[in-house]
Amino acid sequence: MQVMNPFRTGQLVMFQVQYDRTWHFFELIFFVLIGVFGGLYGAFVIKWNLRVQAFRKKYLSQHAIMESVVLAGMTAILCYPNMFLKINMTEMMEILFRECEGGHDYNGLCEAKNRWSMVMSLAVATILRIFLVIISYGCKVPAGIFVPSMAIGASFGRFVGILVQALHEAYPKSQFFASCEPDIPCITPGTYAFLGAGAALSGIMHLTISVTVIMFELTGALNYILPTMIVVGVTKAVSDCFGKGGIADRMIWSNGFPFLDNKEDHVFNVPVSQAMTSDPVSLPASDFPVREAEHLLSDNRYQGFPIVDDRTRKTLVGYIGRTELRYAINRAKAEGPLSPMAKCLFTKEAAEASVTRRASTASHLHAPETFDDIQTNTGADYVDFSRYADHTPLTVHPRLALETVMEIFKKMGPRVILVEHRGRLMGLVTVKDCLKYQFKVEAEEQALAATSPPQLALGGGNGRSSGDTLEERLWNLLQRIGSILPWQRPPPSQQQQQQQQPRRRDTTITEQRRDAETTANEADEEDAMLELEER
Repeated sequence: MQVMNPFRTGQLVMFQVQYDRTWHFFELIFFVLIGVFGGLYGAFVIKWNLRVQAFRKKYLSQHAIMESVVLAGMTAILCYPNMFLKINMTEMMEILFRECEGGHDYNGLCEAKNRWSMVMSLAVATILRIFLVIISYGCKVPAGIFVPSMAIGASFGRFVGILVQALHEAYPKSQFFASCEPDIPCITPGTYAFLGAGAALSGIMHLTISVTVIMFELTGALNYILPTMIVVGVTKAVSDCFGKGGIADRMIWSNGFPFLDNKEDHVFNVPVSQAMTSDPVSLPASDFPVREAEHLLSDNRYQGFPIVDDRTRKTLVGYIGRTELRYAINRAKAEGPLSPMAKCLFTKEAAEASVTRRASTASHLHAPETFDDIQTNTGADYVDFSRYADHTPLTVHPRLALETVMEIFKKMGPRVILVEHRGRLMGLVTVKDCLKYQFKVEAEEQALAATSPPQLALGGGNGRSSGDTLEERLWNLLQRIGSILPWQRPPPSQQQQQQQQPRRRDTTITEQRRDAETTANEADEEDAMLELEER
């Protein structure tokens, strides 16, 4: 690799750095702060970029070139005055990742007298680049999100690193910085830029281990693997508070693309028959006119057609996709004239039967024909499409669990799965059907949670008994605590007051009797004492 010199810089990795100093435990506080920024950055950019995407799709879809020109001009105008924005992003990250020692300086970045101007420039660069990423990502220009996010994180990380360095220089003898050696630089702002780049990348993509490996491969900073893992873990925790999935997953969902995430587990406890499309449009294996096939192809709703032996019995014999059927018809037209009333044959048995039937008819009418004549005449009335059809399609039973069908889609990737019972076609299911059922269930659960949250917490929404869930125990505990507190007790009703009045009267009479008995006992004791004194 060193001989090949892939980056034309003499380095083995893109941003090769050499950190001579290790990190200190008190820096974990600032590492966590960088991780929180990464999570908030990802959530903020994803939310507003999706809104910009919706606006772009609605109003700017016909003006892609003009939009790109305007974005390019605005980016140049906003970025040129800032010293960190007017240079290439990869060059900027290489500058921010470096240590200040060793003569690695850029326009006074490491000089103490320029510290606060650099802090302001880095803050402005971070804010402007976030804004530009929001409005630019997704336009009709080949671009990505990796490097811009890393550049944003690097500028914010260097911003934090410079502030921590200034804090250490202002209070060098503080107990907070007790682990720093006296005559050796304690804070390395370049490491904060390195960790900030990883945090921003993790926040926008919702990646963890991959980001750690990517940052190590880009920089070769082996000493900071543990801080990188800490920062990425905090970023992931903060990002999950605002929603699941990175910006790519959110764009897939917002655009309505059929996609099943391999990392998601679903439990519906329903058969696939609840989500399948019943009575799909099917093609008979024989005697199906080409004209009707072209009519079906003109409707964009169908991406494929099951093949049955008869439309009444619906015994499944195969499947043909929309693309294959279109190609078969075009190929037949290219080979010779094709009548609109010609019959499509989708199985070998149907093709052989049509040839036999045609030959027997010809033998009764006139002299026997040669084999070539039979094929030619047959081609005028029948078209053999059997080689374009799939005669062993993927099928499942109607009572198979929907979760199992979704796993088949994830691992095998079929476009459609046919549902059959004892050879008879019952329906078909696609990824869109699974997602529709999933969204339906989630919408019902959200509606239940919005209307009756206590009942849902007790397990009533899922049909579970009220004594089997942890939520019910917590709810009962809260009710008991509320009953103990006097200001939480509800005022008694009139019926309760009427029931309590006789009890209060009985209690008063009992107390009066006890007082009288106590007074009598005290009088007897006094008389006894007087008698003893007289004696």
